[in-house]
Amino acid sequence: MSGSHRASGSRRRGRSPRPDQPGGAGAPGPRAQARGRRRKSRRRRGRAAAGTMTLLIAAAAGWLGFGPGGMLAAHGRGLALPLSAPDRPLPSPTGPSPTAAAPHTDAPAADRSDRADGTLAQLPGLSAAFLARIPADSTQVLVAAGSGKDAADTTVTLYSRTPDGRWRPGAAWPAHNGYAGWTTDHHEGDLRSPVGVFSLSDAGGRKADPGSKLPYHQDDAFVAEGSGFTGDSLAGAFDYVVAIDYNRVPGNSPLDRREPLGAAKGGGIWLHVDHGGPTHACISLTEDTMAELLRTLDPAAHPVIVMGDAASLAA
Repeated sequence: MSGSHRASGSRRRGRSPRPDQPGGAGAPGPRAQARGRRRKSRRRRGRAAAGTMTLLIAAAAGWLGFGPGGMLAAHGRGLALPLSAPDRPLPSPTGPSPTAAAPHTDAPAADRSDRADGTLAQLPGLSAAFLARIPADSTQVLVAAGSGKDAADTTVTLYSRTPDGRWRPGAAWPAHNGYAGWTTDHHEGDLRSPVGVFSLSDAGGRKADPGSKLPYHQDDAFVAEGSGFTGDSLAGAFDYVVAIDYNRVPGNSPLDRREPLGAAKGGGIWLHVDHGGPTHACISLTEDTMAELLRTLDPAAHPVIVMGDAASLAA
């Protein structure tokens, strides 16, 4: 055995001072001090590496298991564990969680029922069943909505379909309907207007054509005589008329009396000039409104009328 090894073994059995207790009896020599410094340096590096590894593990644990407010927190060399982990979704290290709630924004204008330009996604007040009965190629729709099943007051609105399939409402006009109100099973003499969706194909009147786009049949036979239910004069009521295609043969003068459903189902139901009171079954509007409708309703737009009391139209 070499002398150097024996000397080394002899010092291990001795009680040398600790590095933080320099001097005193038996103080180590320069070589021993150097070895002590090297051992101290190695211990410091080991503790730093261990602390770094712990922080990395803690950070990974925070990303994977704790979430906001529940991450492991490092302060100096100590680590503070959360008291409890949240049960909400976690953010990823690169951005917010895909399940996090997005900030509230208004729906795009195109998804709303109406837009700033005044157009509507659907015709208001009509049920899905009535909407389904409007032909796909109809871009002009008159809606005659009565105030009640047994009432004779109606509001008529003309809607025009835009190229993107929405509806643009026109003016709302006051009107009258049958004296006894509305029915889904109209019969001759019941004094009720029929509920339904009907095409508008032909026009006419005692007066000359005011510029109608529908085929216009001028005839002196468009004469109403006598008085209405409230004593109102019927004179001039048929100066302008538009035939409602209920129980009639389209493509003919409104005066044509053919009734495909039979006489019992009634006929001769028109839009005509209002005389100040209820009708037998027709819809009546002011003379100016009738003239405007004649100039507006266009066969190329396949116009129809949706008519009935408001409750029935919405059902």
